[in-house]
Amino acid sequence: MKLPGHDAIARQADEHLVTHRVKLPKKVVQHPFRQVARRVIMALLLLVGTALIVYADRGGYSDNSDGDVDLLDAFYYATVSLSTTGYGDITPVSDGARLTNIFLITPMRVLFLIILVGTTLEVLTERTREEWRLNRWRSTLRDHTVVVGFGTKGRSAIQTVCATGLKKEQVVVVDPSSKVIDAATAEGYAGIVGDATRSEVLKRAEVHKARKIIIATQRDDTAVLVTLTARQLNKGAKIVAAVREEENAPLLKQSGADAVITSASAAGRLLGLSVLSPAAGMVMEDLIQQGSGLDIIERPVIKAEVGKSPRETNDLVVSVVRGHRVLGYDDAAVGTLELTDRLITIVRATPGTQVAPDVRPLPHD
Repeated sequence: MKLPGHDAIARQADEHLVTHRVKLPKKVVQHPFRQVARRVIMALLLLVGTALIVYADRGGYSDNSDGDVDLLDAFYYATVSLSTTGYGDITPVSDGARLTNIFLITPMRVLFLIILVGTTLEVLTERTREEWRLNRWRSTLRDHTVVVGFGTKGRSAIQTVCATGLKKEQVVVVDPSSKVIDAATAEGYAGIVGDATRSEVLKRAEVHKARKIIIATQRDDTAVLVTLTARQLNKGAKIVAAVREEENAPLLKQSGADAVITSASAAGRLLGLSVLSPAAGMVMEDLIQQGSGLDIIERPVIKAEVGKSPRETNDLVVSVVRGHRVLGYDDAAVGTLELTDRLITIVRATPGTQVAPDVRPLPHD
C-alpha cells in the first residue's frame, strides 16, 4: 500500500478549507424573531411605565408650550427621556419630580438602552463567552473518547460506546468536513474541524488525555497516518481502527492500533454466509446491529460462576478473556472459570435500554 506524504494530506486539507475549529454543542436558544419581539415588548413596557410615573406626578412638571402636562405629554417626555434625546421643553420642576427622575427614570433609561443595544452587546460578548466555554471544556475533559470520522462506521461506534453509559460530553469527533461536524454537534458531541493526521488537530481534541481513540476514516492510508500521530501523542490510550482492505490490517497494528476491524472482508464474509445460509446471515446481521435482537457483550465472572465451566453458566458463552488471551468456550486451557476472567456472551438486547458500565458490547463492524 502506497502512503501519501504529510504534504499531500496538507494540500488536500487546504483544498477543503479546513479551519481546525473546535465546535461545542450549542445550547437551545430562542428563535431570533422571538428574541427581537421579547426585547421590543420589554422596551414598550418600560416606556409605558415611565409615562405613567410622569403622568401620576404631572403637577411637578412644566411644559413650555402650555404649562400643563397631559397623558400625551407624559408619553412624549418618556420617549425623549428614555432615548436620551431631551429637547428640554418639558422639565421636572418640583423636588419630588426631580427625585423620581434620579431614582426611577434614570435607571429605567439605562435599562431601556441596554435592551435596545442587546443584540450588539451579545455580538461583542459572544467571543468572550465562547473562549470561556472552550477553556472550561478543555480543563474538565479527561479519559474521553476521540472518534476520527463521523461517517456510518464512526456513528455506529459512538452509539455502541454510549450504550455502555458514556456521556455525550465525553465524546469528541474529528472530521475535515465542517458540515459533518455540524451534524455531530447537533447530536450533542463536541467536534473538531480539521485533518486528524496533523498533531495540532488531535491536540485540540485533547487526544493526549483520551482513554479510547476510534479511527473510522474513509481511506486506509489516512487511518495509518492518524494512528501513527495519535499513538505518538498518547502512549497509553486504546486505539481501534477500521480499514477497508484486510492486507492493510498488519500495517495498522504496526502503527500502534490495538485492534483493527476489516470492514470490506467482514462485509464479504457476511454476504457469503447469507448466500449459504440466509438464516445464519440474519443472525449475524442481528448481532452487528446495536440495541435490537441479539448483542455480544463482555462481562466479568460473578462469584457464583467461579469453579464452573463456561457451559455451566446461565448465559451463552462464546469466549473467555483470561489476562491478554481470548480463549474459546471449549478450549481445554479454560478449565474452570476464575474470578478475574471476563466472559464474552450473547444476550437478548432490549431496544432503548442501556448496558451497564461493567458490561461492554463488543465493537461492531
